[in-house]
Amino acid sequence: MGRIFETRKHKMFARFARMSKAFNRIRKEIEIAVKAGGSDPKANSKLRIAVQNAKSVNMPKDKVEAAIKRASSKDTAGYQEIVYEGYAPHGIAMMVECATDNPTRTVANVRHLFRKFEGTLGNAGSISFMFEKKALFKVDKSKAADLESLELELIDFGLDDFSFDDDFIYIYTPFQEYGNMQKALEERGLDINATEFQYIPTNYKELNEEQQKEVNELIEAIEEDDDVQSVYHNMQ
Repeated sequence: MGRIFETRKHKMFARFARMSKAFNRIRKEIEIAVKAGGSDPKANSKLRIAVQNAKSVNMPKDKVEAAIKRASSKDTAGYQEIVYEGYAPHGIAMMVECATDNPTRTVANVRHLFRKFEGTLGNAGSISFMFEKKALFKVDKSKAADLESLELELIDFGLDDFSFDDDFIYIYTPFQEYGNMQKALEERGLDINATEFQYIPTNYKELNEEQQKEVNELIEAIEEDDDVQSVYHNMQ
């Protein structure tokens, strides 16, 4: 194993690099989770994930509590999760995850950016078949006594990819196996530092340096939009 990790290693959890963007993203994750399943992390697995992710980027406890309180208010409209699909220059497929309280504004902004950087915003389903949705668990390595045995054990719970560095283990599983894997990790006393749901391309496309620069300009512009949570693409 390790193919996915090696391919995406430099991008893994890259969204957390900009602290203000990370806090804004997680705040939205918390509000969406609370609206969907209530304000108790013990009874709401989606909220539990969001709180874990908040801790992983050192988001202050008072900000987490404020987000939960805000989402619990009946006066709060809440956010919608929307995924836009399109092509960047040179035929690079892109998936853009958004959380918005105004879909009309968001789609207009995303469409404008695709056009500005010579890309094309597509219809739902026009790109998604080129990606697989997977869950990524970032686990504290210090609690794992035998990595080889752990990897073999987790195969029965949907393990798709297993890699590690000095501090963490990175575990990928198909989206539909998320619950099974989470339970397996918790039963083994492993601390889940953070969790992501990612779109992994089934095939990658190679570009030259100049072409990569053009695509990255579009990606960076889209990532700057406040409504955008994550951007995925199949550029090598």
